[in-house]
Amino acid sequence: MEISTETPWLTPAQQVSWRDYMVGTTALIDQLDRDLRQMHGISLHEYEILVRLSEAEGHAIRMAELAASLSHSRSRITHTISRLEKASYVARGQCSDDGRGVSAVMTDAGYAALREASHTHVEGVHRLLIAQSSDQELEVIGRVFARVLETLNCPRLPA
Repeated sequence: MEISTETPWLTPAQQVSWRDYMVGTTALIDQLDRDLRQMHGISLHEYEILVRLSEAEGHAIRMAELAASLSHSRSRITHTISRLEKASYVARGQCSDDGRGVSAVMTDAGYAALREASHTHVEGVHRLLIAQSSDQELEVIGRVFARVLETLNCPRLPA
C-alpha cells in the first residue's frame, strides 16, 4: 500500500465528529471502568479478561492468545493476570493441548465475580451508549468499526 504525501485535512464537520468521538469514547470507557472499580474492585480491563475466559472452552485461554485478542502486550496481560490471581479469580496452568504454553483459567470465584459485576457493566453500557442511540445508529457504528478492525487487521469478536 502506497502512502500519500498529501495530508487529507479534515473538514470542520469531520473535525467536530472526530473530537466528539475521541472525548466521548474516553469519557465512556473511564466511567465504565470507574463504576466497576467502585462497585466490584475490578477494572474494565480485568472485567474484559474475565468475560473472555467465561466464553472460552473450559474457561481457559493461552496467555499469548488472550493478549492478542485484547490487542495488549504480553507483559500487560501478565501483570493483569497476576492481579486476578491474587484475587483468586484466575489461575495459571499448562496448556492442555501441547503442555508448552501457559493458560489463564477462570476459577469459580472469578466466575462469581463476573456474574456480580456484569449487571453493573451492562447497565452502564446501556445507560451511557445504547439508550442514547437508535438501532440504526448502532448499526452504522458497528459497520464503521467492523471496517476499522479489518483495515487494522484486528480480529472481530464473536457476537
